[in-house]
Amino acid sequence: MSNAPVDTGRRRFLTLTTAVVGGVGAVATAVPFIKSWNPSAKAKAAGAPVEVNIGKIEPGQMLRVEWRGKPVWVVRRTKAVLDEMAKLDSQLRDPNSDEPQQPDYAKNPGRSIKEEYFIAVGLCTHLGCSPTYLPDAFEQQVQGVSSGFFCPCHGSKFDMAGRVFAGVPAPLNLMVPPHSYVDDSTVLIGVDEGAA
Repeated sequence: MSNAPVDTGRRRFLTLTTAVVGGVGAVATAVPFIKSWNPSAKAKAAGAPVEVNIGKIEPGQMLRVEWRGKPVWVVRRTKAVLDEMAKLDSQLRDPNSDEPQQPDYAKNPGRSIKEEYFIAVGLCTHLGCSPTYLPDAFEQQVQGVSSGFFCPCHGSKFDMAGRVFAGVPAPLNLMVPPHSYVDDSTVLIGVDEGAA
């Protein structure tokens, strides 16, 4: 056993160096781990809003886009269709859109911000099939109604505001996604009106 004096300066230096190296190692390990919690670029793109140019859609035409992996329809309704919709309330399951299938700003007879345009997620509320748009042949499904959406999987029928007819399997109106108008010819799907 040696009675040599203890070098406290050296001991302090070694303790401090070990603590610094350990801290750097912990940070080097934690940064990639925490970064892995962030969504990937693909996930960010999937949830991102979709900008749609509606300036060239003719009355009666429908444009299909994809938002969050779902089909979204943008339909430009004609004056005749708008007039016809006003007479259908007695045939519909939820004519006043009391069920929360649309943002508050689209809780109106046309279920839209601009009466002329109807924007909806194109999936039947029964089992998620995609209904067919029948702009001039819907009368074969509902007598006296010229245009609408028909789901051939189980026979659900929706008017031109996406309101479900009574007596069909679909329990709810079609979902209206959050959307807002950037200008007269551009709509942003995925961003609520007033939040753009």
